[in-house]
This record gives sequence, C-alpha cells and structure tokens, in this order.
Amino acid sequence: MKLKSLFTVADAATLLNITYAGNGEQTIEGINEIHCVEKGDLTFVDHPKYYDKALQSAATIILINKEVEVPAGKSILISPVPFDDYNKLTRKFMPFLASSKMISDSAVIGSDTFIFPSAFVGNNVTIGSGCTIHPGVCLYDNSVIGNNVTIHANTVIGADAFYFKRKPEGYDKMHSCGRVVLGNNVEIGAMCTIDKGVSADTIIGDGTKMDDHVHIGHDTFVGNNCLFAAFAAVAGVTKIEDNVIIWGQVGIQKDIVIGKGTEILAQSGVGKSTAPGSKVFGSPAVDAREKMKELVMIKRLPDLFKNQS
Repeated sequence: MKLKSLFTVADAATLLNITYAGNGEQTIEGINEIHCVEKGDLTFVDHPKYYDKALQSAATIILINKEVEVPAGKSILISPVPFDDYNKLTRKFMPFLASSKMISDSAVIGSDTFIFPSAFVGNNVTIGSGCTIHPGVCLYDNSVIGNNVTIHANTVIGADAFYFKRKPEGYDKMHSCGRVVLGNNVEIGAMCTIDKGVSADTIIGDGTKMDDHVHIGHDTFVGNNCLFAAFAAVAGVTKIEDNVIIWGQVGIQKDIVIGKGTEILAQSGVGKSTAPGSKVFGSPAVDAREKMKELVMIKRLPDLFKNQS
C-alpha cells in the first residue's frame, strides 16, 4: 500500500507512542508485508528468525521488537508489539468505510458495462468497458476490473486475506489493505473467491479464465492466459506465470512459483515450485510420466507378493 500523504518515521513513533532510531524525518512512502516490500516502504518483524531478512530487505523502515544496529540508509521503529502497531498504521491509512448502496457513488464504471441486479460494487471500485457483472457478485472496496471482463454469479472479489497471528488469547487478524486487480479479457466463474492482498495487490493477468469454485489467496500473482478448472485452490503469495493450466481440485502451497506453461493434472497437491513447461501430477506433485509409472508399479505389487508366496 502506497501512502498518499506525507508521513515520517517521527510521525509514526508519535502515533504509536514508541521510540525510533535513525532519521526521524525519513518519509514512509508505503506500508507492506515482508513478501512485497519496496524501497521507501515500512515493514514489520517480531520474531528473531526473521530479523535479518527484514533488516536486509528492500524496506527502508522496519518496525521491530528489539533494539538493533540500524542498517545504513534505514530507520527502525522499536515496538513491544510490532504486529499490533502495524495494524494500527494500516487502519489509519486504509480505514473501514461502510457502504449503504449496492453500487457506490465513488465507483467508476466504463461504457457498455452491464451490472445485474443484486450485484454489489464497493467504494472506489474501478470497472472497465464492455464488462458483465452477474447477479450476486460482490466487488469489495478498491478492486480494479479491466476491460471485457465477465464475472459470474455469486463470486466475491477482494475479501480479506486469510492471515492471522496466534496469541495466547487466540488468533489476531492482520488488517488487509491491499486490492484485487483483474486484467483485460478475464472470465471468472460462479462462486469463485479472490482475496485482496494483505498490503499489496492480488493480480490476475490478461486473458486468464476460471471455472466455478476457484479460490485465489492473498498477494498471489497470476499471469496472462492461464486456465483454472473447478475447485482449484491457490494459497497466498504464490506466483503463477503465463499460460499455466490448473485442472480440477488442485491445491497449491503458498510462496512458490508455478513456471510458465506448466500443466497441473487434477487432484494434485503442489508443494514446490515447478519448472517452465512441466507437467505434474500427484500429491506431492511430481513429473506426471514418472508418477504414472509409479502407479503402474503399485498396481502390480499384489501379483508380485502372490508369486513370492
């Protein structure tokens, strides 16, 4: 999330009632979770395992729960509860905004776009030209829909990220302040769900098509001309490159890369990145030919044991 107003490290320290080290006049240009940070961004870290990753990341300002040596060119904000203070910052710059209309007055809708009755279009949503939004579709605030997009009935675009921190008293939710961005010529089936980014964008590339009941997790990038069959589910922070085909009931682990032109056969569970042009199957998914050979060998096992007895 990029900030639209001037906000400094010192301003953040005052708002959160915490201390800082480094340049208090340093401008915070954006607020981002560690997977999506850029220069000028603020990110947070609250576990020793990830201190170095955060301090050495592209982020310029680090919200951290320990006094550490400040890296050159960076500043730190020292907080006893970085997760909570990060949420306070994102809520300040992306607060909840209620809507009392089915189509918000702040929505921008292109020419030749038809929105069926009972579809909901939230605040600051942008919809391109030549789109069809079917009944029951819900477009959460700040979603961006390209040109010539079709979204079928009861699909939800922009629901909150599934991101929680476990605490002794229960789970604490990360406030989602990202968006969903759909490219041009995209078609989304009925009853699909595409979650917004935690602090960046979930992106669906041009020409990608989804069957019914597909789920895309937060901060996932889907390339151009991909194909998703029904009941495929993709975890957050995954990168799916161009021309990928994902067949029915496939599950994809978070934070991996599905290489360009990969084909994932039905009911596969993908836990590792795939090479471009590969064809995988199984759970865990491996090269499809090798998996088929393995299944043939397993089928022969009863006869092998019978011959040995």
